Amino acid sequence: MTTQASAPPPSTKSQALRSYDVADFPALTGLEEEWRFTPLKRLRGLATADTSAATGRGVTVEHPDLPAGVSVRLVEPSDASVASVLVPVDRVSALAHGGAARVALVEVAAEAVVAEPVVVRLLGAYPEELSLARTQVQVGRFAEATVVFSQEGSVTLADNVEVTVADGAKLTLVTVADWAEDAVQAQHLKIKLGRDARVVHVQVTLGGNLVRQFTSVEYTGRGGEAELYGVYFADSGQHLEHRQLVDHNVPDCRSYVGYRGALQGEDARTVWVGDVLIQAEATGTDTYEINRNLLLTDGARADSVPNLEIETGEIAGAGHASATGRFDDEQLFYLMARGIPEGEARRLVVRGFFAELINKIPVESLRERLGDAIEARLAKAGA
Repeated sequence: MTTQASAPPPSTKSQALRSYDVADFPALTGLEEEWRFTPLKRLRGLATADTSAATGRGVTVEHPDLPAGVSVRLVEPSDASVASVLVPVDRVSALAHGGAARVALVEVAAEAVVAEPVVVRLLGAYPEELSLARTQVQVGRFAEATVVFSQEGSVTLADNVEVTVADGAKLTLVTVADWAEDAVQAQHLKIKLGRDARVVHVQVTLGGNLVRQFTSVEYTGRGGEAELYGVYFADSGQHLEHRQLVDHNVPDCRSYVGYRGALQGEDARTVWVGDVLIQAEATGTDTYEINRNLLLTDGARADSVPNLEIETGEIAGAGHASATGRFDDEQLFYLMARGIPEGEARRLVVRGFFAELINKIPVESLRERLGDAIEARLAKAGA
C-alpha cells in the first residue's frame, strides 16, 4: 500500500501516509509534528539513510530452551510464514522493513497454554554501524502466553516488531530496552488483535542514549482488549521518547494506556505522546490514557501530550489525563516523621510510584531486576 508524498496533509491519524518504500517519505527536518521532539542529529543517520547503508549484521537473537508449543526461528522476509502486519508510517520504519535481512519469528501454537515465560534476547554489538531488524510474534487462536523481549548491548538500530494475537488468544508482552549508554534505537511496534483477543504490553525503557519507541494497535474484530503500560527512567543526557496510536476501527473494543516516568540529571529528557482515535464505525468503544512523570532533580524535562480524536458519539467511555511534578512533600514528611532518613524516603516514594506498573509483569525475576535497576539509578544520584 503506497500513498504519494505529495498528497494533502491527513485530516486524521488514520489517513496518514503509509508505504513500504523509503523513497515515498520525504527527508525528515524535525519540523514534522511526529518528529518535533526528537533530536534528529542524535539518530546517527537513521533519519536520512537508505537500505544500502545497512551492514546486514543487525542484532543477534538468543533464547534459552523454549516451552512446548513455542518456536523461534530466523526466516527470509519473503517466507510464507511472515504475516502482513505493519505498513510503515514513517521513513525509519520503512527503512527497517525494507532493509532487514531476516525476520525473527516467534510462534505460539493455536490453543497452547504456555505456563512459562518465553524469553528472547536481542543483542546489539555494532554501534558504529547501521542495523536494521524485524521481529514478529504470532499467537494462534485461543492460545495464552507471556513473551519477554530483552534488548541489550550497543547498537544504532531501526527496527519493527509486529505482533498478531488471533481470535480468543491472550498475550502478555514485556519489552525491556536496557541498552548500553551509547545505544540509539528507533522502533515501531505494531499489535493487531483478533476478535475477543487480549494483549497486555509492558514497555520498560532504562538504557540508551536516544530511544524512540512508537507503539500502534489495530483491531480486526469485536471484543478486542489492549492494555499498554510503560515504565521509563531517564538519567543525565538521555532522551527517551514513547508514542502510542490506538486505532479503534471496529465496534465494542477496549483500550487502556498508562505510562509513568522518572527523570534525574542535567538534560534528562522524556517525551510521551498518546494518540487514541475512535473512528465513526467504532461504536461501543471504551478507552482511557494517562501519563505521569516525576522530576527528581533540576535540569530534567518531561513533555506529555495526550490526544483523543472521536468520530462517533456512541461510545462507552473515553478520557485522558497527564501530570508532571516533583516529589510530594507530604509523602516525604510522613516517612521522615517516622524515622526514615530523607534519602531512603525518596527511594521508597520512587519505588512506590513505579510499583503498580512493575507488578503487571508476571515474571518475578524480571520484577526484581527492574527494582534493582531503579535503586541503582537513585543511588547513583545520591537520592
